[in-house]
Amino acid sequence: MLRASEARDRTAFVDLFASPEVGTYIGGPRPRDELERAVPEVPGRRPGLFVADLDGVMIGMVTLDRRAPERPGHVRPGGAEAELGYLFLPEAWGHGYAAEACAAALDWFAHARPGEPVVLCTQTANARALRLAVKLGFREAGRFEEYGAEQWFGVWDGGRGAASA
Repeated sequence: MLRASEARDRTAFVDLFASPEVGTYIGGPRPRDELERAVPEVPGRRPGLFVADLDGVMIGMVTLDRRAPERPGHVRPGGAEAELGYLFLPEAWGHGYAAEACAAALDWFAHARPGEPVVLCTQTANARALRLAVKLGFREAGRFEEYGAEQWFGVWDGGRGAASA
């Protein structure tokens, strides 16, 4: 189930961003003590952030944010496309939860913003993320260097074929 974040999710947010496994392709884990000080009582409470909930417990999160125009990788003039992101706790990996949660978020977005493309960016070294991107229907729109690594940039148009690379 996807839902808004709540105070009960704070520990899971700290665990998520402190995890060495989760941090592998996003610049590494953040120090737990820093997170304990910085994470608010109700973390992630903003439009476009969904908590992935399994039996009342946060197992991950899915985001739909606007891609900053100054970053590489865009499919529209001026950029600011919706960008899909997700992070899941390692114990939730390999069960299809990320695929299910991301598909639900994309479905919601397609109904809320019909015809608008969604982009996704991940390191080419992240084989699991690349497989999930393809499974979700993203198609490669380019590659570039960012954050010291080669990035795969994909676009999803909900099967309409409306976006161009």
